[in-house]
Amino acid sequence: MFKLKLPTDPRWANIAEGNIGEILTDHAWCEQKAATNAIGLITMLPEYPEIVTELLAIAQEELDHFNQVHEIIKKRGYSFGRARKDDYVNELAKFIVQGTRENLIVDKMLFAAMIEARSCERFKVLTENIKDEELKVFYKELMISEANHYTTFIGFARKLGDPEKVNKRWEEWLEYEASIIKSYGNKETIHG
Repeated sequence: MFKLKLPTDPRWANIAEGNIGEILTDHAWCEQKAATNAIGLITMLPEYPEIVTELLAIAQEELDHFNQVHEIIKKRGYSFGRARKDDYVNELAKFIVQGTRENLIVDKMLFAAMIEARSCERFKVLTENIKDEELKVFYKELMISEANHYTTFIGFARKLGDPEKVNKRWEEWLEYEASIIKSYGNKETIHG
């Protein structure tokens, strides 16, 4: 579905499962950042009320996910750590073009779509490889949500830009993401 060029090694799930408290904290902060990103996109698109409405729904859903993960952390007695830097996302952000307003907005949508695609793929790996039954179910539900967000962001990019150019640019994003994801998959973080 996403055409990611380099799949996550399933052994990453073993690393994640080795420190569930850490993966949950990292995941919670990823959800908070996703909500913040959706709100940031809203500020760029006031002239598109239908897109603003959908972005508001995404922001609210991401905050709900943040809350769900936070509740799991509390229920399991883990400590909720401070927000941390997401090196993968920061490397992706370097690929956003700063040209025209249209190009910038399209690239920000593709940036968001890429994060959702990789997150969805990582949730799938967790669902298929961890032993924790509660988290298997939880991550399967989130995987579906992330897939919907990916589709929404790609759709916005195609609506706001020339669809043919957007498809070409998405291929460039896929190649770039493949070049950086090689360095990840060995830490107890969603993207690490």
